[in-house]
Amino acid sequence: MRSVNSGGPEGGLVAIVALVLAGLLLLAQSLFVVPAGEVAVITTLGKVSGTPRQPGLNVKAPLVQQVWPFSIRTQVRPENFATLTKDLQVIQATATIKYALRPDEAGRVYSTIASSDRDVYPRIIQPSLLKALKSVFSQYELVTIASEWNDISALVASTVAEELDQFDYVKVVGLDLTGLEIAEEYRAAIEQKQIAEQQLLRAQTEVKIAEQEALRYDTLNKSLDDQVLYKLFLDKWDGQTEVVPGLPGTAGGTPPVIVGRR
Repeated sequence: MRSVNSGGPEGGLVAIVALVLAGLLLLAQSLFVVPAGEVAVITTLGKVSGTPRQPGLNVKAPLVQQVWPFSIRTQVRPENFATLTKDLQVIQATATIKYALRPDEAGRVYSTIASSDRDVYPRIIQPSLLKALKSVFSQYELVTIASEWNDISALVASTVAEELDQFDYVKVVGLDLTGLEIAEEYRAAIEQKQIAEQQLLRAQTEVKIAEQEALRYDTLNKSLDDQVLYKLFLDKWDGQTEVVPGLPGTAGGTPPVIVGRR
């Protein structure tokens, strides 16, 4: 009887190929690339390990470590909102916020709040944004909001930035408020009030001008005596026009009077 040798050259070749494939698989599991504009959070058996990985080729432990990418690019998100004013009027507008995740905070964000990019806005940005909008607009009446829209937009932006800085997860790049919508009857009332304020300002300006003119003429009248008037007459007299001299017996004389030409 002949024995069969199962450990011949063919079996060794199969084992080598299997080892090579396993090595390539492990290598593929170990290497990963972080694209530009992103960082990667590494977890080991579910726990965050080390600092976020920077863009480029990176290495991780195969099988036990996972990669969670987070964008650090500036994000632009519009938020349609409705809120109450100080005089309990409803306004609607759009707040467009620009923000960026702080690269060094990606690990802390993953551990405490969001496990992916899509959770950053609703769990971090949106609550602070809506809180700031309600807080700011509740301090102003509708007429003030309509007339000081740009100043209020800047105040909302700074309030949102201060709110988010408490947690230091993201950086607010900018915020724009657009598309203010109010009831038509209140819009007409606002326009009438603005017209009345402009008319009042115009009237106040005219009164000030009149007061200044009156003061100027009063000062001028007090400074004019007979001698000054006589000098002014001499400066303008052509030397030919007949005049009546000042009446005798008056202190300093009276100004001459033009009576005709020769």
